[in-house]
Amino acid sequence: MYTPLDIENKKFAKQMMNGYSVEEVDEFLDELTVDYEKLYKESSENEAKIAELEESLSKYKKIESTLNNTLIMAQSAADEIKKMAQQQAEQILADAQGNARQKSSDLEREISAKSKELDELQKKFDVYKAKMESLLISQLELIKDINKD
Repeated sequence: MYTPLDIENKKFAKQMMNGYSVEEVDEFLDELTVDYEKLYKESSENEAKIAELEESLSKYKKIESTLNNTLIMAQSAADEIKKMAQQQAEQILADAQGNARQKSSDLEREISAKSKELDELQKKFDVYKAKMESLLISQLELIKDINKD
């Protein structure tokens, strides 16, 4: 690609006859040099901007990739925490149900033991009552015998 300096320094062979006007060619080349220099600068600036934007794009793509990875890891961690919490809840529930069954079983055995104890006490009371009744009857008969005498 030609540079503005290449255009400005370009020299043409001069012909005396049927040639172009040297002044017109020089003026045209001067105008062309100015316009080309402007376009050349714009092109250089645009290339620099493109390089900068590509670098920024690359940086943002890396950030996006990092954010995606972070999001995936966070989702994975959240799923793992949720799974662990569910397992703990199930374990707590199973323990509570086991404890409730154990306590229920213990209470049933205690009720059964107390019921047997009550039956035994009832029998002892009935025996005691029968003995007392027998004693009272014998005492009453004794008193009757004493009164007859």
